[in-house]
Amino acid sequence: MTSRISTHICNGVQHVFSGDGKVGDMAAGMGLTETMMQRAEMMQEAAETTFSRLTFEEKLDRLAEVAVKVGLGLRGGQEMLMSAPIDALPLVRRITEHAYKAGARLVTTFYGDDPSIVARYQFAKDESFDYAPVWLQDAIATAFRSGAARLAIAGANPALLAGQDPAKVSRANVAMSKASKPAMELITRHEINWTIVACATPEWAKLVFPGLPVDDAVEKLWEAIFKASRIDGDDPVAQWKEHGARLKQRVDVLNAKRFHSLRFRSADGTTDLTVGLADEHLWAGGGTTAGNGVYCQPNIPTEECFTTPHKDRVDGVVRATKPLSHQGTLIENIAVRFEGGKIVEAHATAGEDVLNRLISTDDGARRLGEVALVPHSSPIAQSGILFWNTLFDENAASHIALGQAYSTCLKGGEKMPEEELAALGANSSLIHVDWMIGSGAMDVDGVRADGTSEPLMRAGEWV
Repeated sequence: MTSRISTHICNGVQHVFSGDGKVGDMAAGMGLTETMMQRAEMMQEAAETTFSRLTFEEKLDRLAEVAVKVGLGLRGGQEMLMSAPIDALPLVRRITEHAYKAGARLVTTFYGDDPSIVARYQFAKDESFDYAPVWLQDAIATAFRSGAARLAIAGANPALLAGQDPAKVSRANVAMSKASKPAMELITRHEINWTIVACATPEWAKLVFPGLPVDDAVEKLWEAIFKASRIDGDDPVAQWKEHGARLKQRVDVLNAKRFHSLRFRSADGTTDLTVGLADEHLWAGGGTTAGNGVYCQPNIPTEECFTTPHKDRVDGVVRATKPLSHQGTLIENIAVRFEGGKIVEAHATAGEDVLNRLISTDDGARRLGEVALVPHSSPIAQSGILFWNTLFDENAASHIALGQAYSTCLKGGEKMPEEELAALGANSSLIHVDWMIGSGAMDVDGVRADGTSEPLMRAGEWV
């Protein structure tokens, strides 16, 4: 699961079956007749045709409605804090409208401007990069404690800071992570309802579709976002409920297994990684009930089942299967070796300096805070699109996350102090950065405490 919202806050703005979610796969899995399957497929095709006839504004309105009703589950009387790139203004306005229709008391939006962010690296004094507005982050934490919901819109240029001094980027990120820790703890403990949705922006679209004119690239990225966000059916809100129920069934199966560890092995031998699971771990996926009692869907889209690894029980080698965009820098072909839970060797063909600075953020940055399983047949993987955005790319492949663990993935963890969480194996860090390790050539086994195992995935698909 993306810390996803952590990225945006730190910027100061910013499966029951192995099919791809198509109606045909669902029908087959339920033992329906061929005629019924054909009828279901026709209904799905009709829904997609209806969606294609909607205007862009109507599609945008659907996404905004899903963000508020499904993503946040916004409750009447709640305040809402939103962050977004300036290019997302049309979506911000739609979301704001739906929030007030849902009974929001007040919507407050923080905007991020890419050129202004770059200007800091070009012209600010060196001391600027060790500073973060603690007063602002304290105010955000206060808002959360007072019951405010949190919504982030992803869409910033993934390569924004690629040409800037990596040392300054790292220092600025560390300063902001420290300042935002009180607010982030409320999110990682799921004390509040929060979500992230995406907005197509020109710089992001040019990276995803480099061969197209920018207007065409933006249009194509929007269509990919709409489809991945599951708003292209007749009733997106109802379909999200069905999707969440399917993920919940898979989660229930994994929780019943009580595996001691997972073993990932790739066909080419570049990955052979054993990830121990935290004592009293819980699997999660789909929606969740926050500490304030509101049921929300933290990521739109989502296809993952995830849990908390044991910080001291990760061993072996692993190679990323997709590039990582981290705070405006692209890191490609990550390859690391773990011993006793800790990264002892790390390489990348691009952005290696940034990677090494990232894992040197603090003691927990070299250890894992999350492991997630995603089938290779997920709709995002099958789209064939590399989004260069963790919100999407993590839902195309199984993944691991460096840094902070989610305490809600431990029995009773959301109420435990840090010492008890650490005793169960939960990691603590200022960072939480997901990167993708799954593919159609990855096998995953669940390993029990007695050493016996059973296959969970073969060639990237649920067994």
